[in-house]
Amino acid sequence: MASSFNVMFFNCISFFIPISIISLLIVRSLIKAFTNPQPTIRFPPSPPSLPIIGHLHLISTQLPKSLQTLSRRYGPLMQISIASTTHVVVSNASVAKEILKTHDINFSNKYESGPCQYNIYKGCGFITAPYGPYWRFIKKLCATKLFAGAQLDRFNHLREQELEKLMKSLMKCYDEGKPCNLGVEVADLMNNLTFRMTMSKRFSENGDEAKRMRMLILEIMELAGKFGANEVFGFLKNIDLFGNGKKLREAICRYDALLEEIMKNYEDNLKNGKENSEDRDLMDILLETYRDTNAEVKLTRNNVKYFFMEIFMASVDTTSAAIQWTMAELINRPVVFKKLRKEIESLVGLSRLVKESDVQKLPYLQAIVKESLRLHPPGPIMFRECIADCKIKGFDVKAKTKTLISLYAIMRDPDSWHDPDEYIPERFLSENNIDEHDEMEMKGQDFRYLPYGGGRRGCAGAAYAHSVMHATIGALVQCLDWKVKGGEKIDITVGSGFSGAMADPLIVYPIARFNPFK
Repeated sequence: MASSFNVMFFNCISFFIPISIISLLIVRSLIKAFTNPQPTIRFPPSPPSLPIIGHLHLISTQLPKSLQTLSRRYGPLMQISIASTTHVVVSNASVAKEILKTHDINFSNKYESGPCQYNIYKGCGFITAPYGPYWRFIKKLCATKLFAGAQLDRFNHLREQELEKLMKSLMKCYDEGKPCNLGVEVADLMNNLTFRMTMSKRFSENGDEAKRMRMLILEIMELAGKFGANEVFGFLKNIDLFGNGKKLREAICRYDALLEEIMKNYEDNLKNGKENSEDRDLMDILLETYRDTNAEVKLTRNNVKYFFMEIFMASVDTTSAAIQWTMAELINRPVVFKKLRKEIESLVGLSRLVKESDVQKLPYLQAIVKESLRLHPPGPIMFRECIADCKIKGFDVKAKTKTLISLYAIMRDPDSWHDPDEYIPERFLSENNIDEHDEMEMKGQDFRYLPYGGGRRGCAGAAYAHSVMHATIGALVQCLDWKVKGGEKIDITVGSGFSGAMADPLIVYPIARFNPFK
């Protein structure tokens, strides 16, 4: 009997003690919740989503246009999910200012976009590098050794030589009565310039390295441009459905072999005592850092190779695209074209080719370049990543959130621009556009106008791109008339993908009006 009672007592204790502990924990949690209520998280507004794919069904092949359409309905700061990844989208100047100025340090990281899973250099880039020692080192290198004012002046004669080569090539097309692909011609110009500025010791008039580089870079960009949003962000991300991933990786491997060949040539020259310390180029500087075991920043060979790929892509895919868009807009607008030519002739005349030093006295040329960059920014979307929880316009943005800053939408915002979709260069001729304002634009501090991005991760080569654009467009207008092959006007449809490039090649007949070489 006593034994049975002990068993019952033990069972009761075993039952009630856990219940009591659980009850106490629940009561404690309730008291804590009511006495210290947690703040409510307020995320930016978001469109209705679907399971698994999120908002992928709302995004077309023209990503910049899709984001602009969504932002006009859901606001200048909205949140979208593409498959399993959350993105915050910024679409007006006020929000951009808060991110790129007030909270710039929180959004100082970039991330790799596009089909990066096929990139053999993944994680080795400068443009997409985390904000840290490596990024600061390369940024300083660009500012002091490549794109600084003194360095730009040093390379001025190279730019003049390559521009003359472009004009002679176009004059030859005219003499032979042939059309030209102006996009390819301008890409050649930018590629040769970049090669000479960065690896001058391997550039020669008869050598093929620059041509091989251009073909590889164009092939890589063309293959990368074939990936849709669903293949980059969505459920098809890890499925090479059409074989473009394999082709892209193979093209990058061929580029790798070419850079390895060039690097070894530089290293052999150093071993053989052929190095001239007074004639160093960017490759020399990077290889010196690579060899320095005590360097503050340790570079790998992949860092060096990928940095040059980024430099070449920036010159081919941005500056040349911007020149193409400008020429397309001018050819489609004869009145604007003639007004610009009249300005150039009034200053330069018909005795020589327009030069970079003339640009400051050509306000309409400057206005045309600005308007072209406003409507057709070389990089229509900036990719950032939030590195710490913060509030933007009263909304919560969590750490690790991908951020898409739509320069396309910001520079076509009707709250900032009159007739935002119209090509009106005269809007930049107002008396408000003084030199100080131009400086703000170049540094990304006028948040209505951000063709080169903004904040501490703005484009390092903006001044260089600006110089080349003005001189090239000025020469193309000064010396040539243009006839569109197969029509009266150029089709300015935007292509698919992230870059905002023209959908169709710019095929035109150059017609000589002034030949500066005769």
